[in-house]
This record gives sequence, C-alpha cells and structure tokens, in this order.
Amino acid sequence: MYRQVQRVRHDDGMTPPKYRQVADALRREIDSGKYPPGSRLPSESELSGRFDASRNTVRSGLGVLVSEGLITSSQGLGYEVRSHEVFELNASKFENLNFPQNGDAYNTDVTNAGRRPHQTFRVEMLPAPKDVSERLRIEAGTKSVLRFCHRYVDDVPWSTQATYYPGWLVEEAPRLAEPGDIAEGTTRYLADHGITQVGYFDELSARMPTPDEARLLEVGAGVPMLLWMRTGYSESKPIRCTITTFRGDLNRMNYEIGDLSARGESL
Repeated sequence: MYRQVQRVRHDDGMTPPKYRQVADALRREIDSGKYPPGSRLPSESELSGRFDASRNTVRSGLGVLVSEGLITSSQGLGYEVRSHEVFELNASKFENLNFPQNGDAYNTDVTNAGRRPHQTFRVEMLPAPKDVSERLRIEAGTKSVLRFCHRYVDDVPWSTQATYYPGWLVEEAPRLAEPGDIAEGTTRYLADHGITQVGYFDELSARMPTPDEARLLEVGAGVPMLLWMRTGYSESKPIRCTITTFRGDLNRMNYEIGDLSARGESL
C-alpha cells in the first residue's frame, strides 16, 4: 500500500524563505482544521502583521497554497479554504448490467449517493483521434461517433465524458448517432442489439487541465485532472473508447476485486 509522502523538509539547515514560512504555517492550520473548508483566511494585512512580513511576501505565500489547490482567491473577497464534497465512483460496477440501475450508471450512482445528477449532451460524426483509433483498431482519421457528456452533481461541474464508437457500429445500433441521452445507457442498449461488452481495459492518468477543461469544469489554479480511459470489447473486437475527465478535487474512484467479505460494511 502506498503511503502519503511527507511534505518536503529543508534538511540543509537553511531557513526557508519567508513566503514559504507563511505558506507552511497556514497549510498546517488548514490541515489541523483551524480553517475548515469554506472558511476565510485572515486578510493580507492581518497576516502581514502576524508574520512580520510585507504584503507582497504574504501574497506570495498565499499564492503557493492557491497553486496547491488548498485555497481560492476572489478579488475583494480574500482567500477561502476550498470545499471538497467528494463523489465516490465504483468503477467495477459502473457498467455491470447485473447491477440494478434506473437509467444509465451515472444517474444511478449519483442518485443513490443522495445527490442530484444533471448532464448535457452533444453527438458528432468526426474522425477518430490517433490515440482513440489505436484503441479501436481502426485507421487514423476513420469516421467515428462521438457522444460527449458534460456532467454535474448538485449543479457543480464534476466531469466530462467523451465516448467514441467506430462508424461500422452505427449501422447495427443507429441510436448511437442520435442527439440526446439514451435512457437505458449505451452499454445496455448495445447489449439489447446483440453487441455485448464482455470486458474492458482501463487506463488511469493525471495532469493539469487544458484551458477548455478548466473552463468546462470551472477549476482554479492547482486542481489536477483525473483521466480515466476505458476501452470496451465484444467477444471479437473493441466497440468503444471512453475518456472521462474528472475534477481531481471532487472525485474518488474505487474498484472491487475478489472476495471482500472480510471488509465488512462499506467505509
């Protein structure tokens, strides 16, 4: 099991710069709960007096915490500790057709968590990107269907999901190319048409957001993206490639593998 790496210490005996001292002290207080999520930090003027430092130095220290995603800044409103209402996604059950669902898996999971789901759609016919075409085993630039979802939980942007289907699949499952949601979920829709997903291959990675992602998901400085790429397979070939981009501060994924009876009740 991986353990959280301790924060970097200054073991060379040198005193860290003053702005780092400001950042380190405030970070400890945030971690301890002195400043809980949603609370405001003291003003730059108050912090200047406390740390006997210039406002520019204090601002630099606060900037470190902004870049780490611990606080946000708003002109005229000061600095606020980020709130993190994390939504937990069980990736093992996400497309299990034996798992009871009311509609697609996203709506079911969010509703079962006592939250309110909302999503917008667009559907396009376009050439498959290189990384997608490789996973779908089609020629680069071959026509594909993109179903793009912009997803919200309680009106907060939570994730985007881009699913590419090879063009040949549309002839057997024409609703894939129609605009709007497929109420029962695309995996179940395909299964009802004899195209059953029998397995999938997941790839997880993380990076900072692109400008478009930052705009769509309304993320500030210091918030990374969690990328989940799932390639689904029928018995003979890949049938879709889904790229889900999550806000790293608001999402957590888990998998259930093997016999978990010793785990007892869910944590």
